[in-house]
Amino acid sequence: MKSYPNDYLKYWRVIRQYAKIKYELNQCDLDMLLFLYSEGYFRSSRFREYEQLLSWDKERFDRLIAKGWIEVFRKANTNGGKAAIYKLPIKTTRMIQTLYRKLNGEEIPTSLAANPMFLKNVSYSDKVYRNMIKEMNKVIKQQLRRTPE
Repeated sequence: MKSYPNDYLKYWRVIRQYAKIKYELNQCDLDMLLFLYSEGYFRSSRFREYEQLLSWDKERFDRLIAKGWIEVFRKANTNGGKAAIYKLPIKTTRMIQTLYRKLNGEEIPTSLAANPMFLKNVSYSDKVYRNMIKEMNKVIKQQLRRTPE
């Protein structure tokens, strides 16, 4: 079997679904947070620029703030003409770092406490994804055994 050194995205769909379920995000919100991850501090205008690529949702910005995925770094000052500045809180940066670790070969948890896809009353598609998670974790374990230390 041929091995590719940059095969990060092989399980992206599984990892993405895990993130959407675990963190209760939709695809567009997750895409937005991934974009903002390396932005540091940003204005709402930067958010709106990238949002043009996503499906229309006029509540997205306010919802992400309300749910704690984005936080206000500096409030707007209408007297001084300064715009509000935003940043991603530690909650968001940790979530994204977790996704990157999964892309780099860390296993996805299969416990009920760490992964809601492994609860009993889940949808059929969640059951299909959890089967793939088990398969993916098995492949990761096999690769770790073959890697020379």
